[in-house]
Amino acid sequence: MINFLAGRQILYNINKTVNGYHVKISSLLLLIFLCFMTHAGISKADISQDQREATYRQLEIFANVLSILQENYIDEINADNTIEGAISGMLLSLDPHSSYLTAEDFDDLQNETRGNFSGIGIEVTVRDEILTIISPIEGTPADKAGLKAKDLIVKINGEPTKNMPSMEAVKQLRGPKGSEVTVSIYRDGWQELKEFTIVREIIPLHSVKGLFLEPGFAYMRITNFQSQTTKDLKKTLAKLNHERQIKGLILDLRNNPGGLLDQAISVSDIFLEKGLVVYTKGRIQEQNMTFQAHANNGKNLYPLVILVNEGSASASEIVAGAIQDHKRGVIVGTQTFGKGSVQTILPMPGGSGLRLTTARYFTPNGRSIQATGIVPDVEVPYIPYVKQEKQEKTLPNFVREADLKNHILNRDEQAEKPANASSENIDTDKLAQAKKTAKSRLKKDNQLRTALNILKSLNLYTEYRSSSDMEIITPVEGQQPEETP
Repeated sequence: MINFLAGRQILYNINKTVNGYHVKISSLLLLIFLCFMTHAGISKADISQDQREATYRQLEIFANVLSILQENYIDEINADNTIEGAISGMLLSLDPHSSYLTAEDFDDLQNETRGNFSGIGIEVTVRDEILTIISPIEGTPADKAGLKAKDLIVKINGEPTKNMPSMEAVKQLRGPKGSEVTVSIYRDGWQELKEFTIVREIIPLHSVKGLFLEPGFAYMRITNFQSQTTKDLKKTLAKLNHERQIKGLILDLRNNPGGLLDQAISVSDIFLEKGLVVYTKGRIQEQNMTFQAHANNGKNLYPLVILVNEGSASASEIVAGAIQDHKRGVIVGTQTFGKGSVQTILPMPGGSGLRLTTARYFTPNGRSIQATGIVPDVEVPYIPYVKQEKQEKTLPNFVREADLKNHILNRDEQAEKPANASSENIDTDKLAQAKKTAKSRLKKDNQLRTALNILKSLNLYTEYRSSSDMEIITPVEGQQPEETP
């Protein structure tokens, strides 16, 4: 899986795991999804002498084939390019995520982490030898053009993508800001390919957005997990909670392709008090890691709903899996992508590198995410919104008190003011715009409407449970309750 978005971190002599990429960094480096280790520092699985001898014999065959090509091929060959192609083919034969990084690819990967790149804003993988979209990133050119998760990219600028290495596809999809790239897309149900010509842009790095859908019921959208995601999420939660008390939260991870694992863990930790968040298992001990939640002193324990879909991958699945296994919230939507493997990036001489699958992710209950993903607690397929034609307004066939002329105003109707905010801190224009945005989102998004209804039900259930624990007040002896006229 290739991530076209990047966070930025300066790391000194630490170990991390990032969206499936185990990171071991021994010098100042700006990287995500990768692990940089010196060859001497890499733990190795035991290889028998017989296996080594068999490998040497195969390498001798490879050297003989290369020599024959150099001497007899119709045109003079470039040995470096030929060897790179052989290495790429070897890694591509293992799984869709293992690959060879040329020095240029390696440099591009570093540029990704600094945010110094432009593209169309999608994450891809290779499925059945065809380049497949995991998800378009919200607000990017690909998203605006209408590309969707599970779309097949059959051609890029007219060149077929079958058997194309993923890094080569990344190169072709990237380019200078303002330049164009044409992708030929096949979608399930279409009779023929459709071409999309998309203008490349700098990919936005803001990963958290939040607002109130209704008073007390908050909505948070995380587009991907970057270095500042947890910090931004906490800041946005605090801002909303200042406007009014949060009674429940919808965390939207749909079409979120993943990101930094440490951010996925810390986001999960916001809503968990204790226990395992995720663990990894590989062939060697160093690849076996566990990550725990920490006590939050009872903060953020309001009802929680997580929205997911087939574009939710890797770090998104880790958050959803942890919340689901701890029964901390309800998972709503459709089955997630299922990217549960760990890739380690190893530097090679000359500036090149290897990206190698080395471990698998597991949820707290021991479920493997790989190829199965997270199955939601409440499955809700997405129904595309169809704009209705404007109709003439008709009078309602019923009348309420509020419809009567000069009706007495409700106190809340006279002046609705968030309980947690002082008047001087309220931006009425922003509140009005947020209310309008929330109304529009709910109108166009059936999954979000369902999530909100579930959240309200969870909130009511929580309130009922709390009230049942309260002291029951009984009338004083001899005192009769007042009668209602």
